[in-house]
Amino acid sequence: MPFMVINTLVAGMICIVVGAFFSRDATNALAVIWSRLACGIVPVKVKLTGKKNCQQRHAYVVVANHQSMVDIPVIHGFMGLHIKWVMKQELRKIPVFGTACHYLGCIFIDRSRHDAAIQSIRQAKKRMSAKASVLFFAEGTRSRDGQVQPFKKGAFVFARETGLPVLPVTIKHSREVLPPDSLNLIPGPVEIIVHRPVYVLPGDAGRLEDTIEAVRTTIAGPLNG
Repeated sequence: MPFMVINTLVAGMICIVVGAFFSRDATNALAVIWSRLACGIVPVKVKLTGKKNCQQRHAYVVVANHQSMVDIPVIHGFMGLHIKWVMKQELRKIPVFGTACHYLGCIFIDRSRHDAAIQSIRQAKKRMSAKASVLFFAEGTRSRDGQVQPFKKGAFVFARETGLPVLPVTIKHSREVLPPDSLNLIPGPVEIIVHRPVYVLPGDAGRLEDTIEAVRTTIAGPLNG
């Protein structure tokens, strides 16, 4: 954990400097280095399955399950995409970390106000490059029992409005590496399973709900096997 703190502080300060003078995509390489160092010190052995289902220079709305804080460096460090996180507003206040995330292009939202959250995402997308993908943990928070919780609509509304495909991603075994509400890091494997992209078509609320449930079922499937 001391190494994690030092890694985050050093990478965060460099990210702030780079982000202040260059594009937000330029900071992506720093985030990848930070992520891989974080995984390497535990160590976490990451297996990526289904890589053919996404293209590095394509933008996606990445929708993943969320079981551990390990999910963030695992996805950012090993998927090969220019990922911007959707984060709760409170994280902006963390010294160095919050500012670094701003320069990385992360999107801070007020989860207590749905309309304001959607508007923040829309405005942020206008400032992003064509190859920037947006990551949503659609459950809204970490699962405490390992089961995939109901998905919120934000990611899917955003995908529908922007025309970007939803990229479903399953993260397995991260809960064993760092259980929720714990700082007890345990070396082990984590698997990322990338599923086929899904387009959210314009239509009535019922069609959107069907798409959300279908994506949730796809992500939850490998966890039950």
